Amino acid sequence: QVKLVESGGGLVQAGDSLRLSCAASGRTESTRAFGWFRQAPGKEREFVAAIWWSIGRTYYADSVKGRFTISRDIAKNTVYLQTNSLKPDDTAAYYCAATSSYALDYGSAFLYDSWGQGTQVTVSS
Repeated sequence: QVKLVESGGGLVQAGDSLRLSCAASGRTESTRAFGWFRQAPGKEREFVAAIWWSIGRTYYADSVKGRFTISRDIAKNTVYLQTNSLKPDDTAAYYCAATSSYALDYGSAFLYDSWGQGTQVTVSS
């Protein structure tokens, strides 16, 4: 199994930026993709972005397209989520996830085998 540790969350104002990091360790050689999900209080967990580990192909939720960018550093076994132009609606716990599955669409949480503990992002208006 893959161990994932997120960092980089915090309290920011609307319009600010944060870079979230997800450090992976353990059996990473079987990982096909990483994803970021978020969950706000009282709401279901929702897909934010995903990236194929090998070729770097990316996927985004419509709500974050043009504002968030997912990337990876293969040498560091780390995935990043650059969040720009943050809005109060972006307030949530952000989770990193990894999957060993091949898929056409990595937006479903059910695909993912491993999850981090989450990092909180709070955006004030």
